[in-house]
Amino acid sequence: MASILVIGGTGYAGSHIVSEAVSRGHEVTLVSRNEPAEKIDGVTYRTGDLTEQVPDLTGIDVVVAALSPRGSNEGALRGAYGSLAKAAAEAGARFVAIGGFSSLRPAEGAPRFAEAGEIPAEFAAEATEMNAILGDLLADDSLGEWVFVSPAAEFGAYAPGEKLGHYRTSHEVALFDADGTSAISGADFGAAVVDEIEKPTLQRGQISFAY
Repeated sequence: MASILVIGGTGYAGSHIVSEAVSRGHEVTLVSRNEPAEKIDGVTYRTGDLTEQVPDLTGIDVVVAALSPRGSNEGALRGAYGSLAKAAAEAGARFVAIGGFSSLRPAEGAPRFAEAGEIPAEFAAEATEMNAILGDLLADDSLGEWVFVSPAAEFGAYAPGEKLGHYRTSHEVALFDADGTSAISGADFGAAVVDEIEKPTLQRGQISFAY
């Protein structure tokens, strides 16, 4: 059993990770700006704002950051994630950053989607910031164990899907099925992330999950 702290655990990705982790018997602490109205049995709730202060990581084995650079977080997450990654390393905790599809590459050696200048304007700032976070992690040799997780292209509350109990794994290159679709449900993404927490396949690097 691991002690897992999830920052942004009330969001789409974070909530699925929290639900999956607690269902497997892990000790889960959820950090959000405000306590949710509905709580999950077995989860410890704390309030805090990562853009203002890194939470106490005493006794934590794994730190999951599942925030999005939107609203008041826009432009503030890069520095906040950098501080959190360093704090995790100092605490001896594994750092898991939930990123986006745009940080993947369409093919080996090709520019990442976020770097190719083809992201729609309404998503460009978010994609650029998350991709910069990945770049910072890759460039900092002083950090401990970390993984940057990218979901499939079709992932979010708009396409929740259902738990199928399977997924495929890649690293920097995006996964597509035979029809050219890249998708994964929230439940299977949560399961994939917890699988990686329980049995790490990477010490440092990027991983992605899709059907």
